[in-house]
Amino acid sequence: MRMVFRWFGKNNDSVTLEQIKQIPGVEGVVWALHDREAGEVWPLDEVMEVKKQAEEHGFHIDVVESINVHEDIKLGLPSRDHYIENYKQSIKNVAAAGAKVICYNFMPVFDWTRTDLFKEMEDGSTALFYENEKVEGMDPRELVNQTTSNSEYTMPGWEPERLKDLERLFDGYRGMTEEDLWNNLQYFLEEVLPVADQHDIQMAIHPDDPPWSVFGLPRIITSEANVDRFLSLSDSPAHGITLCSGSLGANPENDIAGLIRRYHDRIPFAHIRNVNVRENGDFIETSHRSRDGSVDIADIVKAYHENDFTGYVRPDHGRHIWGERPRPGYGLYDRALGIMHLWGLWDAYDLAEKGDETDVEK
Repeated sequence: MRMVFRWFGKNNDSVTLEQIKQIPGVEGVVWALHDREAGEVWPLDEVMEVKKQAEEHGFHIDVVESINVHEDIKLGLPSRDHYIENYKQSIKNVAAAGAKVICYNFMPVFDWTRTDLFKEMEDGSTALFYENEKVEGMDPRELVNQTTSNSEYTMPGWEPERLKDLERLFDGYRGMTEEDLWNNLQYFLEEVLPVADQHDIQMAIHPDDPPWSVFGLPRIITSEANVDRFLSLSDSPAHGITLCSGSLGANPENDIAGLIRRYHDRIPFAHIRNVNVRENGDFIETSHRSRDGSVDIADIVKAYHENDFTGYVRPDHGRHIWGERPRPGYGLYDRALGIMHLWGLWDAYDLAEKGDETDVEK
């Protein structure tokens, strides 16, 4: 398990590289060029500048999250070939800087979706919250305005330039089925996987968040069966998944640890986080401790440990605690606590392997 930490870049993050350096066991930063729109080529000089900043603090930039897929590719429009060629060049440029994994997603229009970015919890902390009923009765434009109102930082997946013509985007998807989206994804993969393979890059798709249709838009990376189908699309070594325990875990029917045991060699990158799922389908981010949510984090780490997992791992969304007011979901303190919990589990499984009978799940 190789621990990394998402960093949104200089002047675009409340967390500094100096602070990340003080979290035990973190070896790299997960990064992106957040001021580049989907479909643009990532310039090599800008990529190398991030590499320089990271290396000054002893970090690598092995994991990119995310090179966003242009909407025309998801829609299967004739213009997709132009944007796919740009994507290929971006793959080459990040590979030239030493990147090993590109996390991406194929969610139409919206990336991650939440109805409250700072929902207060019983202990006074706040966290990202999804309310089913509210989404069902909400105008999508209201959600865009709410999510992008924090103008201090960029909001990946919610770029105002891309969402300014929301009605046109929704018109494009009108009548599109999940099968259509699968076909468009396969077309994209057939084009980019050979380039990724040639440059020793692993493409790792992120599951849909949440793992069901939002505002009637099709979504396909939502379940164990769909993960099975996705991984069967290609046997290229460049074809894999970013296994996010929180995204898939929002549906309690998904067996995350089971997926890890089945596909550990197809997971170059993992997000580990917990969500507390309520009976009505609402969910809220919570601490990484298993008993605080609905996701068995202890068994997830055990599944990785059993298979000598050497891929990259980062703590995903954390709560906002101790008065911190960071980018939603991405404060310093709770993610640092999450890392130490993950390392504690890993170390305990190491001890158990050596004959110590300590029950790490108590």
